[in-house]
Amino acid sequence: MLLTSIDPFVQEFERQFNRLAQQGAGGGTAIMPMDGVRRADDVVLRFDLPGIDPGSIEVTVDRGVLTVSARREEEYGGDERVFVRERPMGTFTRRVYLSEHLDSDKIDAGYHNGVLLVRIPVLERAKPRKVEIQTGDAKAIKA
Repeated sequence: MLLTSIDPFVQEFERQFNRLAQQGAGGGTAIMPMDGVRRADDVVLRFDLPGIDPGSIEVTVDRGVLTVSARREEEYGGDERVFVRERPMGTFTRRVYLSEHLDSDKIDAGYHNGVLLVRIPVLERAKPRKVEIQTGDAKAIKA
């Protein structure tokens, strides 16, 4: 059985994840793994950034696009010779297109144990709400 979500937040994150996974598989460049979680009042993004200096992390929002950039550099002494290098170095960048239902003015971010957590509140008008049902003849709904 195939299950699909009608939640636009989940659909957008799945679309972005699939696009970036395809690029990362063929491009040979380092990617910044991300998990996205939709909660009642916000969306939480977690980016894996092990070994990154917190001072090199930059989170920006411009016209509905959240951009996370970070840099990992390692310097070696004059008497050191690298014989294996598997860890990616350089600048890492990840862009996430935000839904218009998110409040990009109130984004906050924190970095702990190699994970950058970005919290984006859901706008009040986009939150689920209960609709009151009218009863009785006095308030009939006209079609």
